Amino acid sequence: MELESLGAYLKTRRDRVTPADAGLRVYGTARRVPGLRREELAQLAGVSAGYYTRLEQGQAGTASQQVLDALAGVLQLDPAETAHLHNLARQPATPRLIRPRPERPHPRVLTLLASLGEAMPAVILGRRGDVLAWNRTGHALVAEHVDFDAPHDLARRPSIPRMFFLDSLTRDLHRNWDELARIHVAYLRLTAGRHPTDARLAELIGELAMRSRAFAALWAKGDVADCTVGTMRLQHPTVGRADVDYQVWLQPESPDHRLEVYTPNDTASADALRLLSDQVVDQQKPEAVHAGAAQHLDR
Repeated sequence: MELESLGAYLKTRRDRVTPADAGLRVYGTARRVPGLRREELAQLAGVSAGYYTRLEQGQAGTASQQVLDALAGVLQLDPAETAHLHNLARQPATPRLIRPRPERPHPRVLTLLASLGEAMPAVILGRRGDVLAWNRTGHALVAEHVDFDAPHDLARRPSIPRMFFLDSLTRDLHRNWDELARIHVAYLRLTAGRHPTDARLAELIGELAMRSRAFAALWAKGDVADCTVGTMRLQHPTVGRADVDYQVWLQPESPDHRLEVYTPNDTASADALRLLSDQVVDQQKPEAVHAGAAQHLDR
C-alpha cells in the first residue's frame, strides 16, 4: 500500500474547513466541494491558485516552510497535524520502501520497565505498535489471552493495531473502543509521515485497510494525532470494569519506542489493578519455589 501524499492530505484537510470557518462570506451559490475551494485556500494562504493546485497535484516541487505554515494556519491544523504536513512535504514524490531491521528495546528502557515491578502495568511499544516487552501486569491488563513470551519471538510478536482491529477479544476489552480506534489510526498516520519508507508500516496499514472496514473508514478521514496520554475504559475478563489512564514515556536513545504506563483513574479501578497485580504475583510464587528448590539440589 502506498502511504499518504502531501496532496491527498491537503485535500482531506481542505474539505474539513468550511468558508464560514475561514471567515469567508458565501452568497448562496451552489458549492460542489464540502469545504474550501482550492482558489479560496490559496488566496487566504497568500499563494497563487495555480501554485496551490500544482502543490495538491504533486507537481510543484518542494514547498517552503513559510507556505506550509500559512496553509496550516488557514486549515486550522493543530501541532501534530502541522508536523505531519511538514513531514509529508519533505518526503520524495515516490519514496522507495525499505524493510527495516526488527526492532529491539533499548537496554535502558528494559531496565526502567523492570524497575516498575508488577504494581504498575507497563508495555514497551515499537514504531508500528508492536509489543517489544511488557511486565506481567501489563500483559494481564491489555492482552492476557496472548502468550506472555510472544514479544521475544519475532514471528509471534503481538501487534497492538492488529489486535485492536482484528481481534474480537481485544475489542470487547475496551468500552471506549470507538474513541481509541480513532486515536490508533490517527497516530499510525502521524508515524507514516515520519517514516515514509518503512515497508513494514506500509504493509501493516494495507493489511488493516483490507481486513477491517472500521480501520479503512477511519483511515479515509485523514485525521492525525499524537498519542501520549488518554484513558482506556476497560471491561476486563478477570477484574471487571476499570478506567485506566495511559501515559507514554519516550527515550532520547530510541525515540520510536514508547514505554506506556497505566494508572488507575478512580478508587474502584485502583482496587481492580491491585487485584490484578496480586494475582500475577501469586501465579509466579510456585515457579519461584520450584526454581529455588532446583538450585538447592544442584549444590
